[in-house]
Amino acid sequence: MENKTIDGVKVAVNYAQASDAPVSDEEIAAYIKRAHDKYPHGQLESLTLDVDGEDVGIHYGIAPVKFDRIRRITGYLVGTLDRFNDAKRAEEHDRVKHEVPSCCIK
Repeated sequence: MENKTIDGVKVAVNYAQASDAPVSDEEIAAYIKRAHDKYPHGQLESLTLDVDGEDVGIHYGIAPVKFDRIRRITGYLVGTLDRFNDAKRAEEHDRVKHEVPSCCIK
């Protein structure tokens, strides 16, 4: 196993056999470029290469993307309640919240 960091990406190279040809930094840079082309909006954090003879298994570690939850509350699509006035906050507070029984979750 070989660990290094190239262009800010943590790279791990696993060789199945001792006779496997080593992966050069230029090849790793090409795999990193491929990741940027394949996932243009993702942030590549890690790259794992599993080398077995002529075959190379590629595993990309893409950083999770932060997102805002959007809910329909009292007829409005909102992420938070901070823009609601007191009446809308009270309406949301008084809503009946339904639970899904655990027997129905698959």
